[in-house]
Amino acid sequence: MRVPNSVVLPVGTHVDCCQEEEVEEKRHDIMAKITAMLVERKSNLAHFINNLEDNEEPEFYVDQWERLKEMESCTLTILNLIAVNCTEHRDIKKLEATILEHVKNEELFPEVVRVLPPIYRQVEAAITDIAQSEEMAGHGMMDLQYLLSKLSQCKHLASLGRELLQDILRYLHRIGLVVWYEEIKHLESTVFLQPTFLITMFKLLVRYRLVQQLESIS
Repeated sequence: MRVPNSVVLPVGTHVDCCQEEEVEEKRHDIMAKITAMLVERKSNLAHFINNLEDNEEPEFYVDQWERLKEMESCTLTILNLIAVNCTEHRDIKKLEATILEHVKNEELFPEVVRVLPPIYRQVEAAITDIAQSEEMAGHGMMDLQYLLSKLSQCKHLASLGRELLQDILRYLHRIGLVVWYEEIKHLESTVFLQPTFLITMFKLLVRYRLVQQLESIS
């Protein structure tokens, strides 16, 4: 909801735990709830924006207003939910085929047909080599300036500047090769060359009944 032009493919798992007639019923229910959630979000944003605009001293809330307007402009495309049985290899292949089909859709992902300068591929290949090198720490985090210096050591990237590198990192972030939170002040100088580390961290921190598990510790 906070990513511009984002595309979401809902995936329903544990189909094997449902009766056949239940699957379609649950699919419709989930999609209806998602639609209602988006409508409520749009309404809430409009309400908050109006409140700030009607405030007697709106100049004190300019930052909040700009952030809300930015969120309001974020388009979110929700694709039809796909239901899978994770214990069946054919269902995993079906999910894979569905994802590839959507990714190749130029209307959803205009980047698919974007012609990139050769240096984009060169930097991508160099970053992949760095991420897989033995000297790379397990967490895959690297300072942006240090990454630039490492890349500049490559003969064909000696003239790479910070501004161009940032453009390339935005592209690599969009395609999921790296993660770079440039909009977060405390993280803008850190590049995650191994996004799987973040996934592992999130799995540890964000999980079912986490609060109850923590409360049960004496």
